Amino acid sequence: METLTGQQIADAGLTGWVYLPGGLHTRIATGDFAAGLALVNRIGAAAEAQGHHPDVDLRYPFVDVRLTSHDAGGVTEKDVRLARDISAFAAEAGHALRGIERAVVELALDSPDHTQVRAFYEAVLAFAGRDDEVRDPAEALPPVWFQRSGSEEPRQRWHLDVWVDPSQVQPRLDAALAAGGRLVDDSHAPSFWVVADAQGNRLCLCTWQDRGSAT
Repeated sequence: METLTGQQIADAGLTGWVYLPGGLHTRIATGDFAAGLALVNRIGAAAEAQGHHPDVDLRYPFVDVRLTSHDAGGVTEKDVRLARDISAFAAEAGHALRGIERAVVELALDSPDHTQVRAFYEAVLAFAGRDDEVRDPAEALPPVWFQRSGSEEPRQRWHLDVWVDPSQVQPRLDAALAAGGRLVDDSHAPSFWVVADAQGNRLCLCTWQDRGSAT
């Protein structure tokens, strides 16, 4: 089954879901643990019936869900179908979907030659290496990827990539600027914006837009 682009996912009209690295994400406000457990059980039954299993994180006031097709390496129609089912389950139980609260954080190391250091991060984090990144095999911790840079000093070596829904970029930019930050570069928008804190440490706000996929 073919993977879907960010635009195709947006065109599917999945209210309450956002497309971030790793797949389709939502947060379901259940209000208490028992209600969340009941919802998780219903999601589990549907997933078993469809032979397509989401990642589910049960917390006291909410349930986080991530949908992806591991065999295809991205989001497919199977994920869209299960997302619609989960939305229906939540609606029947009176739970709101607050997908815009979800974000994905990645760690980026600027390096003139990542081949010199990748094995170190594989070892110390117990991650699996692949090309220019290392990832948690359980996908529970943020990945670390390596961005080619110069070697001139002083330079920032680490930065965060914060992936959000496109609707959340401007509110987050406004909040960052109000908190003493500054906009460094928006020439790559709407893929990403570079912002810096009051001490010059940089961070990228990223979206799926103008990309083939959010990876």
